[in-house]
Amino acid sequence: MSDDNRGWEFLTGFLLGSMVGAAAALLLAPTSGEEVRETLREKGIELRGRGEEFSGEARVRAQQAASDAQQRAGVAAEEARKRTTEVQERGRLALEEQKSRLQEAIEAGKQAAAQRKEELMGRFEAEKNTPS
Repeated sequence: MSDDNRGWEFLTGFLLGSMVGAAAALLLAPTSGEEVRETLREKGIELRGRGEEFSGEARVRAQQAASDAQQRAGVAAEEARKRTTEVQERGRLALEEQKSRLQEAIEAGKQAAAQRKEELMGRFEAEKNTPS
C-alpha cells in the first residue's frame, strides 16, 4: 500500500514540478505571447495524455490486484472445504468404530447373560431334583 502512495506522491510532484517549470520557462523565455499560449496548450495536452496514461495503468493494476485477491480467496475457500470434508469423514469413521465396539459389547453382554442364565437354571433344576 505504501508503494501505491509513493506512486501518487511521485505523480503529484512530477505534475506540479512540470507546471512550475513550464511557468518559469514561459516567464523567462524571450518569446511572444502567442507563442507562449501555443506552448502552454501543447504542454497541457501532453500532460493530459500522460495523466490519462498513468490513470489507465493504475486502473489495470487495481483490476489485477482485485483479481489476485479473488483467486486467493477462492483457493482459501477450497482448502477450507477440503479440511471440513476430511474432518467430517474422520468423525464419521470414529462414530462407526464406536458403534461397532458398542454392538460387540452388547453382544458379549447378551452371551454372558445367556450363559449365566443357563448356569443358574442348571443349578435350580439340580436343586429341584435333589431330595432334601
